[in-house]
Amino acid sequence: MSGAYKALPDGIWPVMLTPFHEDGAIDYPALEQLIEWYLEKGAHGLFAVCLSSEMLALTLEERVQVAAFVREKAAGRVPVVASGHMAEDLEGQIEELKAIAATGVDAVVLVTNRLAAKEEDDEVWKANLLRVMDALPCVPLGLYECPVPYHRLLSPELLQFCAETGRFVFMKETSCSLADMEAKIAAVAGTPLKLFNANGTTLLASLKQGMNGYSGILTNFHLDLYVWLAENWRKEPDKAEVLQNLLGPLHLFEGRLYPTNAKYLLQQEGLGLELHSRVRDCRDFRPVNRLETEQFLAISRYIRETLQLDADPVVGSGS
Repeated sequence: MSGAYKALPDGIWPVMLTPFHEDGAIDYPALEQLIEWYLEKGAHGLFAVCLSSEMLALTLEERVQVAAFVREKAAGRVPVVASGHMAEDLEGQIEELKAIAATGVDAVVLVTNRLAAKEEDDEVWKANLLRVMDALPCVPLGLYECPVPYHRLLSPELLQFCAETGRFVFMKETSCSLADMEAKIAAVAGTPLKLFNANGTTLLASLKQGMNGYSGILTNFHLDLYVWLAENWRKEPDKAEVLQNLLGPLHLFEGRLYPTNAKYLLQQEGLGLELHSRVRDCRDFRPVNRLETEQFLAISRYIRETLQLDADPVVGSGS
């Protein structure tokens, strides 16, 4: 089945936020603004309905609506993938996945920790995967090593099994280990499956190993810097090394009151997102947190100006 599905582009795939109003309702006008921000900054694809989207706090109806909305507003300018199966029983997950697939997204992304319990082995995981695949014929699939509710990393052997079915086209890899990534890259060679690093600190090194790109939290902070790195690291290797060295330590910031900090930064960029979230109380975002976010944004601008990076990336231009 290798090559049966359209290949997804290499590059930078933001893990999308979900904007909310104070009453908890999804703010769709702000979500549309956010989609345009991602595209203006040069995103090569969009990962909707993921952990950054607060998928664990969304109803199935909301997960489907968000996936459909993002696909509609992206309007074919970049591909869209989406996850969002959370039921404890496999039959419930299959119904959730069918609903996401019906939105027409470019791939339905399977959360690796949903296909088997923490104490269950890879054979159970594989058997459940085959049931899912049978229930979703002709649907391009992806994989997401989501760390919640527990972190299930795939072995290179299990990943190779998935890749050789020809059904898988996307993976968000979350080991943060270059050795693990190298083994996984080798395992999927010659298949349609593309691997996207979730860790910004190891990004350049992983690209040199053969990783296809980046899909991590910091795409919601300074997306265009990662786009530049993905598109130019071969052409300008010295500048790419400097940029990676500057970006790497900023990875330490990403978990500080996320996603509130990201929403505040995007407000400073002119977007109409409110700070409200279903997973974090925005009242915990104190003046000092606002100041550090503003300083983060100033650092990003300083990096951009000092390295004289292209300020006008071409949407979807990754190879």
